[in-house]
This record gives sequence, C-alpha cells and structure tokens, in this order.
Amino acid sequence: MPAARVEYIAPWWVVWLHSVPHLGLRLQPVNSTFNPRDESYQESLLFLGLVASVGLALNLIFLAVYLVCLCCCRREDGVQTKQRNSCCVTWTAVVAGLICCAAVGVGFYGNSETNDGVYQLIYSLDNANHTFSGIDALVSGTTQKMQVDLEQHLARLSEIFMARGDYIQTLKLMQQMAGSIVAQLSGLPAWRDVTAELTEVANQTSYVEYYRWLSYLLLFIMDVVICLIACLGLAKRSKCLLASMLCCGVLTLLLSWASLAADTAAAVGTSDFCVAPDTFILNVTQGRISTEVTRYYLYCSQSVSSPFQQALTIFQRSLTTMQIQAAGLLQFAVPLFPTAEKDLLGIQLLLNSSEASLHQLTALLDCRGLHKVLWSQDYLDALTGICYDGIEGLLYLGLFSLLAALAFSTMICVGPRAWKHFATRDRDYNDIDDDDPFNPQARRIAAHNPPRGPLHSFCSYSSGLGSQTSLQPPAQTISNAPVSEYMNQAALFGGNPRYENVPLIGRGSPPPTQRLADPSRNTSPSAKFWDYRYV
Repeated sequence: MPAARVEYIAPWWVVWLHSVPHLGLRLQPVNSTFNPRDESYQESLLFLGLVASVGLALNLIFLAVYLVCLCCCRREDGVQTKQRNSCCVTWTAVVAGLICCAAVGVGFYGNSETNDGVYQLIYSLDNANHTFSGIDALVSGTTQKMQVDLEQHLARLSEIFMARGDYIQTLKLMQQMAGSIVAQLSGLPAWRDVTAELTEVANQTSYVEYYRWLSYLLLFIMDVVICLIACLGLAKRSKCLLASMLCCGVLTLLLSWASLAADTAAAVGTSDFCVAPDTFILNVTQGRISTEVTRYYLYCSQSVSSPFQQALTIFQRSLTTMQIQAAGLLQFAVPLFPTAEKDLLGIQLLLNSSEASLHQLTALLDCRGLHKVLWSQDYLDALTGICYDGIEGLLYLGLFSLLAALAFSTMICVGPRAWKHFATRDRDYNDIDDDDPFNPQARRIAAHNPPRGPLHSFCSYSSGLGSQTSLQPPAQTISNAPVSEYMNQAALFGGNPRYENVPLIGRGSPPPTQRLADPSRNTSPSAKFWDYRYV
C-alpha cells in the first residue's frame, strides 16, 4: 500500500455518513462518489435536507394537535389537581431550560470544532498555493535568465570574438545549451491555473465559514435569551413575556430544523469526499495536470520514478557544460580580449544562480521533498482538519439542532398551560368577595387604605359665632365610669395614668377650647380636669 494511504485513514463517522443512502428527488439511487458538479449528486444532498423538513412538518403537526386538544378539552379541576398541574408546568419548564442550555453548550463546542477544521483546511490550501507559486517563480525566473540575460551577454561576446572562429563556436554551444534548458523548463507543469483555483477556493471557503460561524453564534445567543424570557415570564407570571417566548420559540424551532438540514447535507457531502479524496483530486486536475504527475504526488513511494527526472537531468548537464565553457573562455580568451571579462563574469554569475535555482526546483518537484513540505503539513493537515474536526463539529451541531428543537417544542407545549394557569388564578381571585377578611387582595388594599369609621362630633354649633347655649350634649354611648376607673386602667396597662384615655362623651363637657374661653361656666370634675390639661 502506498505510504500516503497508510498515514491517512478515514474515521468511522466518515464511513458511517458515507453509507447513508443517496436518493434523488424521484427516489432513484444516486452514486455516492463526491461530485459536486453533478446535478443528480446535488439532488441527493437536497433530498437529505428535505428529510429534515419532513421532521419539521411532523413537529409542527404534533404541536398543532396538542394545542387543539388543550383548547378543546377544558374541564374544571379541583384545588389539588390545579396544584399538581402547576407543579408539572414548572418542572417541565425547568427541564426544557436545562435541555436548551445543554444544547447551547454542545453547539458552542461543535461550532468551534468546525471552525478549527475549516481554517486548518484554508491554511493548508494557502501553504500549498505558496509552494506551487514558488515552483512557477523558479521556472519563470530561470527561463528569463536564459532567454534574455544570457542572450545579451552572448551577443556582446560575439562582437568581441568576431575574429576568432573557435570562440564563436563556444558561444554557439552555450546558446544551444541555454535553449535546451528553456525547452526542459517549458515541459514542466504550469501551476498557475492550480494556484488561481486554490486561491479562489480558499477565499470562498473563508467567506462562507465566517458567516456560518457568526450565524450559529447569533442562534446560540437567541436560544439563551428566549430561555431567560421564559424563566422571567413564569417567575413573574407575565402574559406579555410568555407570549413573546412563544413567538420567538416558534421562530427558533424553524431555524433549528433548517440548521439540521444544512448540517446533514454538509456532513454527508464532506464524508463522501473524505472517503476517497485522491479520486476527487484526480478528477479535478484532469486536463490541467497530467495524471502521471498527480499520481506521483498522491502516491509517493520509492518504487515510482519521478516524471521530472529526465528534464532535471538534462537541465543539470546543460548547465554543467555551460559552466565549463565559460570557465575556459575566462582562462584563455580574457588575456587576448580583456573587454570580454565583464560579460564572461556576468555569464558565470548567471550560471551559478541558475544552479541554485535548479537545486531548489529539484527539492520542490521531488515527491519526497514535496511530501515533507506539502503532503504532511498541507495535504494531510487539510484532510485531518476537514475530515476529523470539521465533520465531528457538524455532527455536534446536528445534535444541538435536535436538542434545541426538543427544548423549544416542550416550551411551546408548556406555554399555553402556563397561560391557562395564570387565567385560572386571576379568575379565582376575582371570585372572592371583597369584604372577605381572608381575601389576600382585600388585605393588600386594606394595608394601603386603612378604614376610617364615622367621626362623632362632640358638639354642634348653630353658627361660627352663635350662642354657646345652643350646645347640646350627644347621646350617651359609653358607660359613665368615673374618671378614677379609667385612670387606674391606664396605669395598669401603660404604667402611667393617661388622661387622654378618659371618655368625654356623655359627661356633658364642652370642647376644650370652650372651657379655656370661659372656665367659670362649668365646675364639674371633668371640666376641672380639662382646665388642668389645657391650661
């Protein structure tokens, strides 16, 4: 088995997702090989999304049937049954809130795993793009040196060595070697189209991943906020908060099933790629790069010969021949033609830099060198990121969608029962008599508005300045107990005699202000007492 296939092994969840039946919209079987440009394969992924939409439809039908039954089956429950229903509603809401919190936690983990895997893929694509761009830069730079810079030096040396035919033959040989090098370099694969496509794929993937991650983050925040609204609505018995929770809960339920459909289609499609990634790469690069070159990099082994070996060998031999000829001209022609030294040194410097480029190009084109740089760090890391972390995160996001749908379905079922319980409680309060001393609502009103009994006047006046003889004593309603009796009772309970506790009704005493105005009109003991108190 090739070494590359030993290093990468598809995880079990990839194999399990790949085994999911692929059906078209007409329920016909579809090939499960990853081919995103095939319409039938796209329909198979769309069919998986429609399966999730069927789950949404069944969920909504269940909620509708439950709400209809709840509205139609109204019955009068006893006190114990109402308490039991209230407790059931409370604990069901608590369980739904816990499920929602667990779903948000699972979703955060899955979103982070998917984001890490996708950005690992993008990082590997950028590194591979940099490697391919480096190969193209070396090839184009060496070609320019041979076609432009070397030709300029050879043209000037041809004018200098015009009188020596042997030196002209040496220059023509060097020109032939340069042409051979250019021909071998032109036979190497051009990675320009591949790098452009990799750059586009990396940019689109980064763009989509950013908004996918942000959308899930907003969905998590929305779920938490709706849970808080539900808790506040049940705690404060607020119908407004409860209605808001029900509306937002239905919206979140739709979003949860939609995210489940997207996650399912993405997970199955990515698993189809991860089962046989080499096959997809061979199909994509067909027509751009030869199959021999692609297989050489994908299945790098000692038994496979490099398709670039011949071109690089000719490059090396031609370059060595040119260096030998340039060194001979420096040794024998410079003493005769001193003006040729500058161009010969320039050719020698150009050949040395071309040799360095040859070594770099050989290292990059060699599958073992590229296997070390591109495969282990780029290709294998890309597969690990998308097939391990990415698909694992999508599975956790699918679990989040299911738990969120379950939690909000439970909240939607609990909401109308809580609403009914609030209405029943308010109706029970309204049925209690306001004059009932055990009515808690009446006690709250009495605490804010204390009752005031009718005030009995001690005397009546015919006018503000009328005769005092018109004063009539009121009816006797309190026992005519002597003053000392009330004084003793006040001393017994209060410690000191309280004169204000002495009743004035029925004792024939005018108001205190009248006594102060004319104290000689009445000499009864109570009058003396009022004289003592106010004077």
